[in-house]
Amino acid sequence: MNIYSSPLINLAIACFFILSLRGLTFPKSAHRSNILGIMGICLAISISLISIRHQFLALSAIVIGAIIGIYISQKIKLTALPQAVAAFNGLGGLAAFLISCSAVLEENSDIIDTPVSAALGIFTFSGSFIAFAKLQGLIKINFHQISQTINIGLFFILILAMLRYAYHPELIYFCILSGISFILGISVTGRIGGADMPIVIALLNATTGLDSAVIGFVINNILLITTGALIGVSGMILAYIMCQAMNRSLFSVLFNPKALQTETDVFDNDKIIKTASPADAAFIMGNARKIIIVPGYGMAVAQAQHVLKQMAMLLIKKYNVEVKFAIHPVAGRMPGHMNVLLAEADIPYEYIFGLSDINNEFSSADVAYVIGANDITNPLAKTDATSAIFGMPILDVSKSKTVLIVKRSLSFGYTGLDNPLFYADNTLMLFGDAQKVTAEIVKDLEHQ
Repeated sequence: MNIYSSPLINLAIACFFILSLRGLTFPKSAHRSNILGIMGICLAISISLISIRHQFLALSAIVIGAIIGIYISQKIKLTALPQAVAAFNGLGGLAAFLISCSAVLEENSDIIDTPVSAALGIFTFSGSFIAFAKLQGLIKINFHQISQTINIGLFFILILAMLRYAYHPELIYFCILSGISFILGISVTGRIGGADMPIVIALLNATTGLDSAVIGFVINNILLITTGALIGVSGMILAYIMCQAMNRSLFSVLFNPKALQTETDVFDNDKIIKTASPADAAFIMGNARKIIIVPGYGMAVAQAQHVLKQMAMLLIKKYNVEVKFAIHPVAGRMPGHMNVLLAEADIPYEYIFGLSDINNEFSSADVAYVIGANDITNPLAKTDATSAIFGMPILDVSKSKTVLIVKRSLSFGYTGLDNPLFYADNTLMLFGDAQKVTAEIVKDLEHQ
């Protein structure tokens, strides 16, 4: 019997993955869970190498891929992590698509599974790399002029092309359905921007997993079916949770995204702001009883999480201030982006709270320290029905007695919206690099 088809081996590998996913639910067990996941992957690769004919070619590909992966992991910045996730999702989809192409060319494919796998794979590939290009700033336009009617029409044409291939499995029909899927990935993802991008990344992760499961049926690999299903379902659950957090439906995200606004639509140069120095902020924070820190993408860009920890620990130990961190579900560019950064700085988990757990505490906070966040604190989400973020739950920092906002300038967030919070009576702006400004506050706190 082929060792790779052994039910016990498949069950053992599946258990590694299930325990890994379960442990990732809790920050304290995440490290151990990653190790379990790595062990499962290594076991699956080892068994695969034993069970195939061209072992040298496969091993060479694995070594080359590992070298590239290690190089990227060493060079990638945490601010670019969302782009990296999108790119890797795309490569996973491309791999599945190429396997489908191989099965078609060898005339050894299922007339149902293969076109489904090809469509999912090339859709994931094109959609993921559009997401990558948008997050990386390589694409400045939003493709919002593409109507949802076109996308829905393309979807039904794709279904017809797949049915046609099922009745007449000819190469020309396979190419047509692949081309339509490629275009659909571009048109669907290209229209999406702003706070919906983390949802799309989670969804593309899910399509990669589902595609892997379908490929498992194509090549009759039970383990690939199991692990692909785990990834796909996990991604779909995450996308659903993100939709709930954004008060959006998945259909509206994909086919009716909210348009990004431009600076000329919303900016008013006559608005008055109040500024403060790091010394002013240190004095206010040193006399506070409760401070809630709200990190955003600007913190990631400035790599300010380490000095932020110094400030928080100093306030707690020297000034006996109650300090908490408030994390919005879509803070940053992907789910959990801020949590990863705070974990890198070894900020204790008991100080970190999600939106639903912390939002009612802003009214009792003396200070809200907003470091590089914009859209997730924008009151327009509650007050302006024409806004691109209307209906999105936000962190109610405006209810704090004093709001300290650290930003380089009055530039807009990812949605292109001005933020009325900047001009509120209880807001003080601290302009400058988030790391440098926070370091100055730490210095003043140490000496006052």
